[in-house]
Amino acid sequence: MSLQVDPIYETAKAEPPTPASQRRHRRPSTMRWLILAIASLIAAIMLSPFLLMVLNAFKSGADYSANGPLSWPEFFSVDAFYNYLSIVNFPVALWNSILISTAVAFLGTALGLISAYAIGIGRVKGSGLILALLLLSTMLPHEALIYPLFYGAQATHTFNTVWSVIIVFTVLQAAFGTYLLASVMATVPKELLEAAAIDGATRWQILRRILLPVLTPTLSVLIVFFFIWTWNEFYIPVVLLADQSSQTVPIALSTLRGQHNIDVTVLNAGSLLSLLPTLIFFLIFQRTLSHGVTAGAVK
Repeated sequence: MSLQVDPIYETAKAEPPTPASQRRHRRPSTMRWLILAIASLIAAIMLSPFLLMVLNAFKSGADYSANGPLSWPEFFSVDAFYNYLSIVNFPVALWNSILISTAVAFLGTALGLISAYAIGIGRVKGSGLILALLLLSTMLPHEALIYPLFYGAQATHTFNTVWSVIIVFTVLQAAFGTYLLASVMATVPKELLEAAAIDGATRWQILRRILLPVLTPTLSVLIVFFFIWTWNEFYIPVVLLADQSSQTVPIALSTLRGQHNIDVTVLNAGSLLSLLPTLIFFLIFQRTLSHGVTAGAVK
């Protein structure tokens, strides 16, 4: 006598039922879709000024006057870019901004590291007061510093040169870097440093072999921030860099504003060209920035 097996039983046996937890993971919940919709709306709001700038940069002057800033261009024109490059010596301004921002980013971070090492590890007397003064110096408005900086640049013959801005912002950024790095160094266990000193490590070796691996994420974040902050500076550079050959990108962009009129399409084209280097820099170092913010635990 032969036994017949129900095909439905065989199918159920070959394919076990999917657990309820897996079915829930396959179907995004309503809350996930709501969070995604809110995040998309916030992203659209944040990107809208940039998209509006791009649209107006590729408009002609007549198109902007006739249809306004919110309309789609009748045709994409690059005349605004040609006009901007004919008015402003953009390659020179771009090189000056890159030189100043890069020099300040690395010099300010290095100076802050050395100063913080003396304060955070060397246990300098009155270190708390020193850090408070450094933090206070970062809060001072630039208008309160401009007169001594102006006369100091004239006295040192650095006026109208990029070195005046590099020196000023290296010191200003290093003050913040010293405060931040000294706070991080103060959390390093003393036993670790004492053990290294007993093994014969010099102060330079302690800084290079023990502290630098711990501080690398924080140093990377400082370099990125110092570069972007210095790139966007306007008030002090516009006073110390009066000559066109030493002007930075923000200063060159400000020369487009006339006393009675302004070409909005040219201004948008210049703003777009001024924004692209920092945007590219941020995209390149985005992973470094995100890792530096979340890392830094002492092991």
